[in-house]
Amino acid sequence: MSMKIPISKPIIGEEEIQAVVNVLKSGMLTRGKETESFEREFASYIGSKYAVSVMNGTIALEVSLKALGVRSGDEVIVPDFTFIATASAVINVGARPVFADIDEKTYCIDPESVNELINGRTRAIIPVHLFGHPADMKAIGEIAEDNRLLILEDSAQAHGAEIEGVKVGSIGHASAFSFYATKNMMTGEGGMVTTSIESIHELLVKLRKHGETKRYLSDMIGSNLFMTEMQAAIGRVQLRKLDKWNEVRRNNARFYMEKLSAIKEIILPKELPGYKHVYHQFVIRVPAEDRDKLMEHLAKKGVGTAIHYPYPIHDHPVYRALGYPENINPISKQISKEVLSIPVHPLLTKNDLEYVADSILEYFNSGT
Repeated sequence: MSMKIPISKPIIGEEEIQAVVNVLKSGMLTRGKETESFEREFASYIGSKYAVSVMNGTIALEVSLKALGVRSGDEVIVPDFTFIATASAVINVGARPVFADIDEKTYCIDPESVNELINGRTRAIIPVHLFGHPADMKAIGEIAEDNRLLILEDSAQAHGAEIEGVKVGSIGHASAFSFYATKNMMTGEGGMVTTSIESIHELLVKLRKHGETKRYLSDMIGSNLFMTEMQAAIGRVQLRKLDKWNEVRRNNARFYMEKLSAIKEIILPKELPGYKHVYHQFVIRVPAEDRDKLMEHLAKKGVGTAIHYPYPIHDHPVYRALGYPENINPISKQISKEVLSIPVHPLLTKNDLEYVADSILEYFNSGT
């Protein structure tokens, strides 16, 4: 049957539509005042000095790595359990990703695993604030400082997430955000890099425009990576609504926590003390033998679900072909067999939430 309750859905209102119409009527479709304003407003929201908009989140990671000076022969430590773009960006700048295991509570990179992987070739660490829960930036920061490493935050799923009141994206040397259509705020496609380091900002700006120092004069290789004015106009509207939407996500998550807490087979997501989870995804863990059957049950009930993510990155055929071993990072491997994302987006009604939770309870209470 068609999904009555989708796993995610872009929120597009009249304000977003009018913002795009205004840009189209202006005739200024490439970088202009909307993009410049979006960058200033986003930097202010995150708490960084600078923000540089780009085409998408993967490009944000790649251009950040280049601006940080990561190059061929370097190693970059990334979590094994995340979207593949985090590792692919490292490959695309000529470096080698090294896969760390994750913390079983937060699903974010495990600092102890990071420590074990550092060697003379290690240049940077990319902690991913996965599903909207911040990584342990205090521990990662101490490791980086002790070993003179760079930190690139992957904040693609964590717009507005915080640690002790400090927003992610303002902690590392740079941070990459995505505005893909299903993120907590979106521009359809699009990305942003935040940093408070002037020299990194200057490199980002040059890399985004063919390495130009002035018009038609380049002193380095770059590319055309600009966000459009239409995307920026949408982003400005969405940024104003982000905190409200995040609070709705958090309320939806609290509802699920209460409703599903009695089911012993379900491990619910955690929010560590001092951390603000913004629930880009609400990810439950169920026994591996139940996951596909639960997905099928929910699909029959019209409830959309997804698996984020069914394989650790090192298990993708492309990385196996690059010589990565099979038996590493046991927590990443185990969790990839158990995770299931259920709808948590702000468009859900109270009836929707009840229906999703009751459908899950029905599966476990029926003894299926």
